[in-house]
Amino acid sequence: MQFALTVPAVKDRVVQAALKLVIEPIFEHEFEPRSYGFRPGLGCKDALREVDRHVKAGYCWVVDADLQSYFDSIPHSPLLARVAGRISDGRVLELIQYFLKQDIMEDMTRWTPTSGSPQGAVVSPLLANLYLHELDVEMRRAGLVMVRYADDAVVLCRTREEAEDALTRLRAWVDANGLTLHPDKTHVGDCRLEGHGFEFLGYRFEAGQRWVRKKSLMGLRDKIRTLTRRNRGDSIGGIIGSLNPLLRGWFGYFQHAHRYTFSSVDAFVRRRLRAILRRQLHRPGQGRCLRDHTRWPNAFFADLGLFTMSEALRLARQSRCGNN
Repeated sequence: MQFALTVPAVKDRVVQAALKLVIEPIFEHEFEPRSYGFRPGLGCKDALREVDRHVKAGYCWVVDADLQSYFDSIPHSPLLARVAGRISDGRVLELIQYFLKQDIMEDMTRWTPTSGSPQGAVVSPLLANLYLHELDVEMRRAGLVMVRYADDAVVLCRTREEAEDALTRLRAWVDANGLTLHPDKTHVGDCRLEGHGFEFLGYRFEAGQRWVRKKSLMGLRDKIRTLTRRNRGDSIGGIIGSLNPLLRGWFGYFQHAHRYTFSSVDAFVRRRLRAILRRQLHRPGQGRCLRDHTRWPNAFFADLGLFTMSEALRLARQSRCGNN
């Protein structure tokens, strides 16, 4: 299913931002502590730490829940009723309803949505969290550990029976509230076993390790390829300068993944850079590997300031050990 990304006009964005400043504290006072998405002072790393802590504590049976097209399918009437349960000002309620029902242009067709909270709207993440708040409460009252970041959620359990019960409870709530669990992406598994892990916020938890999920890794490689096109006319120093912010930012988020990930990315980057240098020197490609490594060793790129994830990981571990 394709979703429509709504980009509000500047005036609407200003009004929505002001509205969010006023109503957000009302909802924040009630939101559950294991809801991390789009909340002041909380973020992806907090959610990942909570998941990691429970997995290490033996909560290895996991319900990996995927809400299908969540932002596009939130029913308006129940959502507005939940807003009205906390806000009585009719003008505010009318304003929220106006934003939810703004016409959308898609493929030269104009239509008025009857469900969903427009992606791109300033107030949408807050409203999306509000709609799932009752689910957060229900899971907590059932004694279940559910960690949620917006529509991405996992339920961490100690046994298979507990996980299957959690999935039954989750499915019942979702069905009763006009939402849908993705039939192929929602599953129960023991993340200690290879092939039975789960994905959450760009990571894959499996067999006692935290890996970068394949989609995230392929996305990084695509960006590296774009920045290291062989016909790029920049100097190798300039290309390295454009690569480093990407590599640093990616490492900053994924630095707790399996160390093999970083050595493989470093090798991929250097292969791309050597291919550029070879083209600049009009060298043929046959039998290149050994000669390339001799002509442009790893130290050559280090001297040019190339950020390498393996070295960053080593320094980060040294720092952590020094602080203990």
